[in-house]
Amino acid sequence: MIKVLFSARPAAWDEYEAPLRRAFDAAGLDCDLSRDHAPQDTQYIVFAPTGPVKDFTPYVNTRLVMGLWAGVETVVGNTTLTQPLARMVDDGLTRGMVEYVVGHVMRHHLGMDAHLAGQDGVWRDTVYPPLAKDRPITVLGLGALGAACGQALAALGFPVTGWSRSQKQIDGLTCLSGDDGLTTALTGAQGVVLLLPQTPATDSILNARSLALLEPGAFIVNPGRGPLIDDAALLAALGSGQVGAATLDVFRKEPLAADDPYWSHPRVTVTPHIASTTRPDTAAQVIAENIRRGAAGLPFLHLVDRKAGY
Repeated sequence: MIKVLFSARPAAWDEYEAPLRRAFDAAGLDCDLSRDHAPQDTQYIVFAPTGPVKDFTPYVNTRLVMGLWAGVETVVGNTTLTQPLARMVDDGLTRGMVEYVVGHVMRHHLGMDAHLAGQDGVWRDTVYPPLAKDRPITVLGLGALGAACGQALAALGFPVTGWSRSQKQIDGLTCLSGDDGLTTALTGAQGVVLLLPQTPATDSILNARSLALLEPGAFIVNPGRGPLIDDAALLAALGSGQVGAATLDVFRKEPLAADDPYWSHPRVTVTPHIASTTRPDTAAQVIAENIRRGAAGLPFLHLVDRKAGY
């Protein structure tokens, strides 16, 4: 019997236990799923940083640690974690992120905020928005989430440029990489979607210099990681009109302080880290598949590159 330890916040057990057991049964796996396995008996760990396992040293027979979150920045630097680590790549999480990104890009593209704020009985002359084909969008980060969001936007007619640390080839997108590629990707962009991982190399990737490359009045959508943005630089760009609007779902410190200027800024929408989340039913299938692969001697899926940080 395969010993699987569940290590996440207590409430997550109620959400995940039944879906995991169903997924194990469907995959033909004989798994003993528990929150209480002894470290030396544990073969697989279903893991979230909010759970009790912080020191992985005693888990000498653990073959794989499987994260429940897409991001791994809170655990990848744990020096006790010598076991292979898999991040969560989940269709439910991906579809949720696509819906969030497309919704907010279309909101800014169509200028819907002006109409929502103008329900005062005044019939105003207005300027029609450009067609999608005339509004270039840049997606920073071309992992599973960024690629899916970029392709969804391209399907709506937006010219989409994607940028990543290493060169990618994704149908429907112009893919760039490297420092020069980043400059090209941002120059003249009218909208930027941030879906990069959080690493030292991506900290403040949107800063005064890079924001100045955008088409004046461009919008920002950040459902990725808070530290991707230099907050002072973004506030300055919003004040000058270089950035016309921003939808921010993630922040350097969460919850966002009640007196943070983002809350009251007329061109900023704050959402409380709800862009997307792991869905237990679909995430359980990903976990079961990795355990099935381990039992069959096949390579694990979605392994983290420790040096790269994602």
